[in-house]
Amino acid sequence: MPRFLLLDDTDVQQAFAAHLRRRREEEGLSREALAERSTVPASTLKKFELTGEISFRQLLLLWQCLDDLQRLYELTQAPSQDRHRQPTSIEEVLKDGF
Repeated sequence: MPRFLLLDDTDVQQAFAAHLRRRREEEGLSREALAERSTVPASTLKKFELTGEISFRQLLLLWQCLDDLQRLYELTQAPSQDRHRQPTSIEEVLKDGF
C-alpha cells in the first residue's frame, strides 16, 4: 500500500533549511563564510537554519552557492500533467483510495 505524506509549508521550509545546512557543513563553510559568499547576512542564515524562514530571493542566493540552481528552475518547467496529483483533504484520500 502506498504511503502518503501530508506536507504543509512548515515541513517544506524545514526541509529546505536542513538541506542547505547539510550542504554548508559538507562544504566546510561557517555561517559567516557562507554569508560573505552569498550576501545573505549571517543572522538571517542562522534564523533560516533554525526556523526555515527566509525570503525567496535569499533562499535562491543560498541555493546558488550550495547546490545547483538549475535543479530548482527545472521544477518550474515540468508540464502540469506530469505532476502527481496529491489529495487535498481526508475525504479525497478515503474516496479515491489514495
